Amino acid sequence: MQLAEKHTLTEAEYLAFEESASIRHEFVAGEAYAMSGGTLRHNRIAANTLVTLMSHLKGMPCQAFMSDVKLHVAHDSAYYYPDVMATCAEQANAANETQVVNDPILVVEVLSPSTEAIDRREKLHAYRRLPSLQEYILISQDRQQVEIYRRQGDIGWLYITYEPGDTVEFASVGVTLPIVELYAGTDVA
Repeated sequence: MQLAEKHTLTEAEYLAFEESASIRHEFVAGEAYAMSGGTLRHNRIAANTLVTLMSHLKGMPCQAFMSDVKLHVAHDSAYYYPDVMATCAEQANAANETQVVNDPILVVEVLSPSTEAIDRREKLHAYRRLPSLQEYILISQDRQQVEIYRRQGDIGWLYITYEPGDTVEFASVGVTLPIVELYAGTDVA
């Protein structure tokens, strides 16, 4: 029996493939992984987060993006599609057609059963290697819970959990809001 050879993609091949693909793919170390669609609840939570960030960042040299913009983690030869991210880099303000961010200050993933393990392990490990990243935020879609990994200078990362009734702080962009606002329009109480 002869086994088929596994073909790995270069980053350039992945980017060219992704431009014409009908579905989005994340890319890690030469392999492309198809992304599944999210639930209405997942989408609403991500949208609430994006709207909050966009409203707060208006007029500032920072921008927020939703899941159609790729995040490049060069150290891991990876491209991910975070649910929401914010960057204050000059490229965010350039009027060009780039679909890739290299230096976010904040990355948000809304947890879902199919991706939670990847968000908690692989992406946590990869994102924390980004020198620009100040906060990695995990938002549960099943209960009011927000987890934040916040960079503490050169000494490491602080882990914070917010529960129902708490006021959530995204310190990297200076946003504070009641946790319930992230879940507005959902059935999560």
